[in-house]
Amino acid sequence: MLVSLAGTADAKMRVDRLWLITGSGRQTPIDIEVADAPAEKQLGLMFRTDLPDGQGMLFPYDSPREVTMWMHNTYIPLDMVFIRADGTVHRIESRAEPLSDRIISSKGMVSAVLELPGGSAERLGLKPGDRVRYPLFKSP
Repeated sequence: MLVSLAGTADAKMRVDRLWLITGSGRQTPIDIEVADAPAEKQLGLMFRTDLPDGQGMLFPYDSPREVTMWMHNTYIPLDMVFIRADGTVHRIESRAEPLSDRIISSKGMVSAVLELPGGSAERLGLKPGDRVRYPLFKSP
């Protein structure tokens, strides 16, 4: 099992870019890895020891749903940005604790989760109600 996990951790996900748009109009590009496949979603950022500012991982879903996440085998603190189908930030879980098995819920229907380095949302001024621009999200 350990051998297959190590191989999976080195696998490359699709890379793309999205934009965070705050209420003040500030637009920040984020280079993302996209966890499309179930195995990619399951692995996420586990076993990583670094996630530079300006980078993240997007977990898209085919339809809106209540999403739950955890930090099992994740060594770095993360901000989890829960995003509605129209690209609106629903809620942010700031600085999720590394290696915690505590369940973190979207607390509402979302179409994606964006994981950023811990503290990024606060540094960027990102808040619930702000926007994420990416082709997955359909603006009203």
